[in-house]
Amino acid sequence: MTAGGRRHGEVAGVLLAAGGGSRLGTPKAIVEYRGERLADRGARLLAEGGCHPVVVVLGAVLVPVRGAITVCNPDWATGMGSSLRAGLRALPGSARAAVIALADQPLIRPAAIARLIAAFHTGATVAVAAYGGVGRNPVLIAREHFAEVAELAEGDVGARPFLRAHPELVTLVPCDDAGDPADVDTPEDLRSLDP
Repeated sequence: MTAGGRRHGEVAGVLLAAGGGSRLGTPKAIVEYRGERLADRGARLLAEGGCHPVVVVLGAVLVPVRGAITVCNPDWATGMGSSLRAGLRALPGSARAAVIALADQPLIRPAAIARLIAAFHTGATVAVAAYGGVGRNPVLIAREHFAEVAELAEGDVGARPFLRAHPELVTLVPCDDAGDPADVDTPEDLRSLDP
């Protein structure tokens, strides 16, 4: 049992890794950073932060991901919204919440995931990692909101429409010392991760 009497493993992880990486020149899931594919790195981040199980949503390329359940989003080209819906649908009924992370943010650390889960255990139903006071990814969503998140997710915006529609639900969780939210969209972005 964890703090508050909740059972370990009730917070799942969803890694969105389906994109084709058009500006990067290759699907982000298979891009390597420090000798590890971004899909494997993101799944490890979620697991080490306390998520179980971890679901990785793939699309442009299908590859096995260590320690994760992989799901294919056949509509991946329509954007992140369809991948988010696919990931939420794949979660087991025992998952009372999910941390949603993006494969293209390799500098996020497990501590950020653990803080979002801790916020859930103390009552937050929507917890958003904040850097410099600004909400970014990853995001934790409690199961009670899954249906509306999925309904509002379209195109390339994921959970953003839900978050904007319900600012009163959002708990910002400071993560400035738990990684960097920089994302990888271009080869230059990838090179700039290690100055």
